[in-house]
Amino acid sequence: MKIGVFDSGVGGLTVTKSLLESKLFSKIVYFGDTARVPYGSKDKNTVIRYSLEAVEFFKNFDIELLVVACNTVSAYALTQMREEADFNVVGVIESGVLAVERYPIKSSDEILIIGTEATISSSSYQNLLLQKGYKNIEALQTGLFVPIVEAGILKGEVLDSTMRYYFQNLKNEPKYIILGCTHFPLIGDEIQNFFPNLPQLIHSGDSIVQYLTTEYPNLSKQKTETLFFASENPNNLKKVAKKWLNI
Repeated sequence: MKIGVFDSGVGGLTVTKSLLESKLFSKIVYFGDTARVPYGSKDKNTVIRYSLEAVEFFKNFDIELLVVACNTVSAYALTQMREEADFNVVGVIESGVLAVERYPIKSSDEILIIGTEATISSSSYQNLLLQKGYKNIEALQTGLFVPIVEAGILKGEVLDSTMRYYFQNLKNEPKYIILGCTHFPLIGDEIQNFFPNLPQLIHSGDSIVQYLTTEYPNLSKQKTETLFFASENPNNLKKVAKKWLNI
């Protein structure tokens, strides 16, 4: 199976890493819209327009499946993308909630969802979790983490100050944190260590392969070819991919 991975920037490489490690796909075509990152602060119609442009881009590569790694796009634009695409399109929010179900979460356990303004405002994670019976949920917009990660700042005072800004007024210390943006696993250790009791981190990359193997049971191990594209500074994306993915 030839698949595409679409993200607003470099964050989708965290999902790509899981896909590569599975060795289930013959080709992975990655496109990051680095010229217009971040998506999370943009209005819904703009996100949909950008996402449909990405669909047109991927039509050039004869892919069978597009993985939308961006949570904002998954929240706002999947329906429109599916209508325009001549291949299957899946988002990461469903697989993120699937990852939650792998943990023995009690009704009293505090679940914190962090994501961009658009992802949190859409209530996509909140609604799916409520449908699954989880009730002790808090959602927090943490969009500044995206440009910080895009700038390659994965630790240090800038990140520490931003975490203090976001987390100092939480009602309770979370036991589980859903990383509702593909950029966030890259600063996952720093986020976890911010809290004294080291909450369990959950993100869609943990279960995207499980989700896809359930939907496509005939996948088999094979060598994977990778192609990386960006709307701006593609050489930087390739450099980051080489570092993060060890390719």
